[in-house]
Amino acid sequence: MPTVPVYNIQGSQVGEVALNDLVFGVKVNEALLHEAVTMQLASRRLGTSAVKNRSAVRGGGRKPWRQKGTGQARHGSRRSPIWTGGGVVFGPTPRSYKFSLPKKARKLALKSALSAKVEAGEIIVLDALNFTEPKTKNMVNVLNKLNAIKPLIVTADNEENVNKSARNIPGVLSMASEGINVYDILAHNHLVITKDAVKKIEEALA
Repeated sequence: MPTVPVYNIQGSQVGEVALNDLVFGVKVNEALLHEAVTMQLASRRLGTSAVKNRSAVRGGGRKPWRQKGTGQARHGSRRSPIWTGGGVVFGPTPRSYKFSLPKKARKLALKSALSAKVEAGEIIVLDALNFTEPKTKNMVNVLNKLNAIKPLIVTADNEENVNKSARNIPGVLSMASEGINVYDILAHNHLVITKDAVKKIEEALA
């Protein structure tokens, strides 16, 4: 069972917390992490590229010339793909790139991402994190005292003042524990998480 120090917002250690092996101590599955990240990024793709096929291009209402007697090849429409300005064959159409992993696989991938942060020593547990008012300067001071570089900040519940204090800092992202995901955990150098958030995550994933 991994044990990590607990800090306050002044950067002083105020205790320790034992993390659940079933969540923060699993074997890191890199292949599964790759699949989970690919799934998230694929879901973000808009898939709006499109071309006009022969039914969508303008014109072609009448036969260009009569079928026989002109010495030219027979044609029925100027919208044919072999004509300049005609429709496009097998071109891209709006589509969804989304795909999903089984529920157990998604759960294991999230555990692997959390465990990877613990293994790398990139998790910082706070006893509490809340501000009386949104102020970017206060958040910068806290992160500097914790030596947190490009962190993902996770609180137990949605803390509006914390979110507003962090949103203008480049590379910093703040969210509630229910919103954590593999991509954001791996995309940030440090995981700054409150004790209450740790407890909620362990209850959800253990």
